[in-house]
Amino acid sequence: MTLIRSILFMIVFYAWSTFAALCMTPLLLCPRRWTVVAIGVWARVTMALLRAVCGVRVEVRGREHMPKGSALIAAKHQCMFDTIAPFTFLPDMAFVLKKELLVIPFYGWYALKGGMIVVDREGHAKALKKLVADTRDRLKEERQVVIFPEGTRGLPGAEPDYKPGVAALYRELGLPCHPVATNSGVHWPAKGLIRRPGVIVFEFLEPIPAGLKRAAFMQELQARIETASDGLLVEGL
Repeated sequence: MTLIRSILFMIVFYAWSTFAALCMTPLLLCPRRWTVVAIGVWARVTMALLRAVCGVRVEVRGREHMPKGSALIAAKHQCMFDTIAPFTFLPDMAFVLKKELLVIPFYGWYALKGGMIVVDREGHAKALKKLVADTRDRLKEERQVVIFPEGTRGLPGAEPDYKPGVAALYRELGLPCHPVATNSGVHWPAKGLIRRPGVIVFEFLEPIPAGLKRAAFMQELQARIETASDGLLVEGL
């Protein structure tokens, strides 16, 4: 039954996404904010479909730690859903994505129009400078910048591999960092069709204050995110 419901969801999800993408095309000529709002509508309908078809609901915890204005957010990344759900609970999100994703029709167009932050992972020092500069621009617009410290999706419970981008932003911006834990990969695996019933949790943890040394910051960030994410995995068993 889970497989059948998962296949049905994927059919409905891609049909809905195609319809939404076509309807949003005129927004490419409109103000940036309109596109972000439209993406939020697409995300909310996607969440409703996920719950109705697959029995997967979403819970946001730690709302007292959730930023409203300019903020740096470092989130655990386990599946594509991590780039969808935040549009429903953050007021004006801009997430960091690799430039290879821009070649995807519609996705790439709306990512650029929505002011997402594009990173060339082969650019090394130059790419880091651009990442910092682009993030500064988004923060001036009172946006919440979401970066995935590992740079790519990881299996639930797998050994983490945190990259230097988040440390560069933390150091150069002089802002607190808001860690976010999740168990999303349990219910929406990075690969395959199966969508397992249950609760996807996004948990905002206590912010890490600005000013820590790089090594101390990275150690604290990883400890907080991984401990909380592992706890969510155990909770879901």
